[in-house]
Amino acid sequence: MNITVVGCGYVGLVSGACFANLGNQVLCVDIDEKKIALLKKGKLPIYEPGLEELVREGVKEKNLSFTADLRSAVRRSEVIIIAVGTPPRANGEADLSFVENVAKTVAKEIKAYKLIVEKSTVPVQTGQWIKQTISRYAKKGASFDVASNPEFLREGSAVRDFMHPDRVILGVESKRAENILMDIYKPLKTTILVTDINSAEIIKHASNSFLAAKISFINAISQLCDLAHADVEQVAVGMGLDRRIGKEFLNPGIGFGGFCFPKDLAAFIRIAEKLGYDFELLKSVERINEEQKKLFLKKVEQAIWNINSKNIGVLGLSFKPNTDDMRYAPSLDIIQALQAQGAKIRAFDPHAMGKAKALLKNVQFCKDSYSVCKGSDCLLILTEWNEFKELDLKRVKKLLHQPVIVDGRNIYDPKKMKALGFRYFSMGRP
Repeated sequence: MNITVVGCGYVGLVSGACFANLGNQVLCVDIDEKKIALLKKGKLPIYEPGLEELVREGVKEKNLSFTADLRSAVRRSEVIIIAVGTPPRANGEADLSFVENVAKTVAKEIKAYKLIVEKSTVPVQTGQWIKQTISRYAKKGASFDVASNPEFLREGSAVRDFMHPDRVILGVESKRAENILMDIYKPLKTTILVTDINSAEIIKHASNSFLAAKISFINAISQLCDLAHADVEQVAVGMGLDRRIGKEFLNPGIGFGGFCFPKDLAAFIRIAEKLGYDFELLKSVERINEEQKKLFLKKVEQAIWNINSKNIGVLGLSFKPNTDDMRYAPSLDIIQALQAQGAKIRAFDPHAMGKAKALLKNVQFCKDSYSVCKGSDCLLILTEWNEFKELDLKRVKKLLHQPVIVDGRNIYDPKKMKALGFRYFSMGRP
């Protein structure tokens, strides 16, 4: 099938490469001509495990190509997938101007039947607005359908999530649209749920908000464990063994970040407000998430007393491992708060250094983990990269000015750290 994917960000590029891998002819479009030029050279604007190989394979097999010309791309394809950004506005609402602009352009190029699929995370009833926009700008009698196909891709495992999904959600209004999408996803051999468009749109926000709530719940439990001298990790294991709860997303830490959870949570709260419902539960989820960063900063103060003029080493900058994404990364708020108190920061991240340099000022970016440790009064763990778990801790201790580690991701065993002579602080563990 001929497919155009509009937007070459995390969602669009992964989706486009995976659709091509499934045997479709895919044309990925982006208004950023520099990004398109980069992709045509076989270079990726983002880091995502397995994606570079998939893109190269698609280009080599001539199933995947890139362009900045949306109009010609629309004319070439029967299926148009909208995967553009929906950044948050100041009030938490999603900015849908990019979605509207795509809908207008698509409308003017409809000569034969087109299926326009929203894959970007959008508020409920966006599908209706897309349909109205296309009807307004298309020629009279234009043949098209609008559908919703929300993505559930986790950065760091997005390719695997696309090719081996828990489920595929299809929000459609016609049998023709349903059949086309069923054919596209048939090779994945997974559960496919067909709903109306409004329900599909809510499924996406409801899913992300529920997972965010689960993270905030275990983070609240970690605060309680700190006060009660209990071990939150043992509590999490005990909870996770209950099949009704499950062990996923029960990892306490410094709070969730990235572009999805914070943005989608705020957007869902705003969506509910506009529909007349005050979603108090999700407001608490937001508040707890912010509290975790403040709690972590208190632990740093507890560990080294005065922050001013201290050399603080930071391991991990991206919001999670296996990605270079710095959007809403907890490290940003934590580092800036420490700098405001006069701390001198040196930092390292395996893949996010380039993006971090554009966001963080007056930080000494180091070549590796051990360079961060050298002479630091305290070492902070802000992202749980596997390589940090495998550090030579005896070497780390020798390099640190003081053997102090504040671990925001609970990657080390407290008993082992104490035996090695560290003053070790973690989240919700005695």
